[in-house]
Amino acid sequence: MLTGMHVAVIGGDARQLEVIRKLTELDVKLSLIGFDQLDHGFTGASKVKIDEVDFSDVDAIVLPVHGTNMEGEINTIFSNEKVVLTEPLLRQTPNHCTVYSGISNDYLDGLITITGRKHVQLFERDDVAIYNSIPTVEGTIMMVIQHTDFTIHGSRVAVLGLGRVGMSVARTFASLGARVKVGARRSEHIARITEMGLEPFHLNDLENNVKDIDVCINTIPHMIVTASVISKMPAHTLIVDLASKPGGTDFRYAEKRGIKALLAPGLPGIVAPKTAGQIVANVLSQLLSDDLKKRKENKK
Repeated sequence: MLTGMHVAVIGGDARQLEVIRKLTELDVKLSLIGFDQLDHGFTGASKVKIDEVDFSDVDAIVLPVHGTNMEGEINTIFSNEKVVLTEPLLRQTPNHCTVYSGISNDYLDGLITITGRKHVQLFERDDVAIYNSIPTVEGTIMMVIQHTDFTIHGSRVAVLGLGRVGMSVARTFASLGARVKVGARRSEHIARITEMGLEPFHLNDLENNVKDIDVCINTIPHMIVTASVISKMPAHTLIVDLASKPGGTDFRYAEKRGIKALLAPGLPGIVAPKTAGQIVANVLSQLLSDDLKKRKENKK
């Protein structure tokens, strides 16, 4: 239980509802900012405006997955209130206050540095990324089915990158009967691809390995599917880019060539917001519990 802990949940999408539900069960005192249009009520949670919160009493701030934009504004789909995370606001919080988000940007990084508050990027954690790979794979399958006129079974699929998402994608498409090849750079990844019974290739040889594919699934967050690579693909190839914005594909050239290329970051929040929210909620509640224990021990 997290009785006595005060958490401010600021903005977010349907995933945040699972976070709120979990923290309510753990008896957290919750201030919900940017949720005034939400019909659902949570016992023990107060819907408030940002200027109504006493941040000197807040132990943790939970931001949406994307944190803030480059002006500090926080996305609030359940409210029309403009909510901005500022330096003066963050300085009001106790020194032990921790800010949680999925990812970060230069604005949020700068704010954290200036104020000296702790910042936890949940999506940088292996456990969250691996759990999130499950709805990501399901969403990828959905997109491939929707945007092709052939079955996954028997199709030729190239997966770029063998990270936490790439491994799950490659394994699942292979289990559905696709002929999967996986591109990587690191020798241990090449070895792992071989051990998985899939066809490995080095990304330096990417152009030669896309000449006969039906689907290209990219997980690498920098420009890898270049115009030169796309020019070698068959005209019917579908590109699904799972990397964070702006992705790793030359979408301009893909459109010019007539190849369908889809940027699909954040699939868990789109195809399975309840599950994606529960993943964040479970990890977040454990981190808050650990933080509370440390503070209690320090007081002894």
